[in-house]
Amino acid sequence: MIRNAIQRFMYGRYGHDQLNLFLMVCYLLLYLVFAFTGLELLYWLSLALLVCVLFRLLSHSLERRRMENARFLRAINPVLSWLRLRRNIRRDKEHIYFKCPNCGQQLRVPRGKGKITVTCRSCGASFEEKS
Repeated sequence: MIRNAIQRFMYGRYGHDQLNLFLMVCYLLLYLVFAFTGLELLYWLSLALLVCVLFRLLSHSLERRRMENARFLRAINPVLSWLRLRRNIRRDKEHIYFKCPNCGQQLRVPRGKGKITVTCRSCGASFEEKS
């Protein structure tokens, strides 16, 4: 009964996305820092973030919210790609990662093969590295 009422209320509204999730995490962090420090400015900033999240969540302007989220994802993508690469490098015990000195492309070679010649797939440059 209540679930249907919430579904009917949310029909035609934007709902939740990655930008809202990021804003909610920022809200929680600001509020926690406010709770420990008592700085009133942090309370008002966290409240403004919460209002922004609720506005986006309940908005009927679907296309604008999608565009905002797409801009956010484009802006955050380099950071997320770098974090994913660092996680993969840390988890991968069978390979060593190198950066091509010519184009900067990340290259993966097997670990424990001694000194090898690495050829970049992107630009064709060759260089020697110890694996």
